[in-house]
Amino acid sequence: MTIQFTALPTEDVRALQRGGPDAYGQTPERKISDGDGMPCRHCLRNIAAGDVYLILAYRPFPNPQPYAETGPIFLHAQECERAAGAGLPPEILDSPDYIVRGYGSDDRIVYGSGGVIPTQAIAARAETLLEREDIAYVHVRSARNNCYQCRIERA
Repeated sequence: MTIQFTALPTEDVRALQRGGPDAYGQTPERKISDGDGMPCRHCLRNIAAGDVYLILAYRPFPNPQPYAETGPIFLHAQECERAAGAGLPPEILDSPDYIVRGYGSDDRIVYGSGGVIPTQAIAARAETLLEREDIAYVHVRSARNNCYQCRIERA
């Protein structure tokens, strides 16, 4: 099976970069990166030291519901190019491990699909999960803070 790591949609990101409201109706906060641990969820690259970035609440689900987790993410404040859907883990996945969890077509967690997976095994775990008919897509989340990183889909 072929998979792809998917970044946030450009249309959503541009609205936030232009000061549109986050998932809680707040204007994204503007900060200056120190270059350590600021992964942009649009280009899937780390935000360089000295660059302005946004921190905001994001819900990577179409509608609020009990499983629609909302949490903090970072984005470049200036427009950046959306990462192409690639089959290899993006630059931002540089921690030793991540939570990898499957979701159904109803956007709800598929119980038993989640686990803390070593970074080098994320692609293989996602392929295994996406072979299941009950899993529509996979999230990669921080193993330490549960922050949304990116989505993995069938290519």
